[in-house]
Amino acid sequence: MTRKSDSLEGKITENFSEFAQLSDYSFMNSLKADPQSTKDGNDHKPRSVYSGHYVPVVPKAIPEPEYILHSNKLFKELGLSSDLTKDQNFCRFFSGDISVADYPMSPVGWATGYALSIYGTEYTQQCPFGTGNGYGDGRAISVFEGLFNGKRMEMQLKGGGPTPYCRGADGRAVLRSSIREFLAQEFMDALGIPTSRSLTLFVSRSEIVRRPWYSKGSKYFEPDIMIDNQAAITTRVAPSFLRVGQLELFARRVRNNAHDQALNELKMIVQHLIDRNYKDEIENKISLESKVIKVATLYRSRLISLVANWMRVGYCQGNFNSDNCAAGGFTLDYGPFGFCELFDPRFQPWTGGGEHFSFFNQPSAAEINFKTFCSSLSPLLSESGQDLEKLEQIKNDFSNLIDKELKKMWANKLGLEHYNETLINEFFNLMFISKADYTILFRKLSDMPDNLDSLKYSFYLPINDELKNRWEVWLKNWQSILKKGANVKSKSASMKSLNPVYTWREWMVVTAYEEAEKNNYDKIKELQTVFSNPYKEQSSEIDQKYNRLKPSQYFNYGGVSHYSCSS
Repeated sequence: MTRKSDSLEGKITENFSEFAQLSDYSFMNSLKADPQSTKDGNDHKPRSVYSGHYVPVVPKAIPEPEYILHSNKLFKELGLSSDLTKDQNFCRFFSGDISVADYPMSPVGWATGYALSIYGTEYTQQCPFGTGNGYGDGRAISVFEGLFNGKRMEMQLKGGGPTPYCRGADGRAVLRSSIREFLAQEFMDALGIPTSRSLTLFVSRSEIVRRPWYSKGSKYFEPDIMIDNQAAITTRVAPSFLRVGQLELFARRVRNNAHDQALNELKMIVQHLIDRNYKDEIENKISLESKVIKVATLYRSRLISLVANWMRVGYCQGNFNSDNCAAGGFTLDYGPFGFCELFDPRFQPWTGGGEHFSFFNQPSAAEINFKTFCSSLSPLLSESGQDLEKLEQIKNDFSNLIDKELKKMWANKLGLEHYNETLINEFFNLMFISKADYTILFRKLSDMPDNLDSLKYSFYLPINDELKNRWEVWLKNWQSILKKGANVKSKSASMKSLNPVYTWREWMVVTAYEEAEKNNYDKIKELQTVFSNPYKEQSSEIDQKYNRLKPSQYFNYGGVSHYSCSS
């Protein structure tokens, strides 16, 4: 049978009626709704959800929505005309009013539950019922799933109002965090790192929500005031939003004999993960046990590559729990994230994260999430000791494999054909004690300098004579190794393809969202343009604004150097 969306492949979608024809809801059609849910999606109060894969929920539209931004690149990839941002029903739909849904679109969205593990320790404390049955998508509601030029994509409103998992909160996102998420997804995609994507951003001209935040110039560790914020909705897009924590929830229910359908629900969600994220790599006709082994191997490769790339560009997830870890192997949640400016292996933008989720500890956090992933799959192999042994080996090999990938990444960033432990460890030491800017230093090294003067704008403090001598020795050793391999020009080009010119600097983004709160979106749009091409030197005007060291006043500045929440 030919789907309507198949016949539209390659065609540009010009209006909302045509957009509706792309719909294809595999999540709701192949998985089970919570038996206690309502069919009309009027289900917004916190409650326990004991079984099922999702809860039907109708989002709450933000009143008086105003369009701010969309992703030109993603629109083109999905075959969507930019004129859709002028289509009244399209704008109403993606600002939360899905009553405009056109057949065959679903008149309800859906929210999902998941479990929470923090660094491998299972938690239920954040669940208001103390059981884990009330933890999940509190303000993220998926509203559309469809086929775009043959690619399946799910669209999710961040800030679409409360769900049964909202834990008593209002389900809203504020303009500040919505701008951050929108721009961060655009930037990560341009960096070539797998990520959820940004579709649209809308702000309410009348709904105000109060949140704790930092007063201007605050040096406090935690927020010191409550402020009024405009409510906003950003739409994020991904092949699926399945998380490690989702599989973990169903595996816990199997382990606890929560209900007689627990094992079947785990089988269904794992099969759905494979269908959505690994369909091209796993044959459908093989046994479930073989699929489980294969998906564990594939996910391991994706997760290792993802984290190595995060570290390559200086990204720190901040809160890398199992519930913030996409089972498809891409960057999922842009909450308390940040990018390392002043190099520090312990860099951590989130005040609640400690060193668990700090910059250089991300490989360990990833390994723990992968162990949770494997333990969530293991009930499906309980009758096969041989398969359990295979899964155990896949899990145990993670540490060695990520170590190899990281060594390869560091070597490539420095233009080396092989990892040189002595050279690279000395480089890390020099970066740290010289107060180097992570992005600027690597980019300047990409020009293959042979003296320290070429690097002087990479440091936050003047270099003393002792450090200067150490740097000169290091540069000489580095250059001597480089000259043994391929020509220097090709190495420089390779390094520039890995070491971006421009990075996310929170103090720049703050200025953009503060202007947006005054109805001026120029700086957001300028950042969107800068972030769209981070590896290429741009105009001197742009370079002077965005390729520079963090100003001293922003160190230890609440809401810039650190933040406790991102709501």
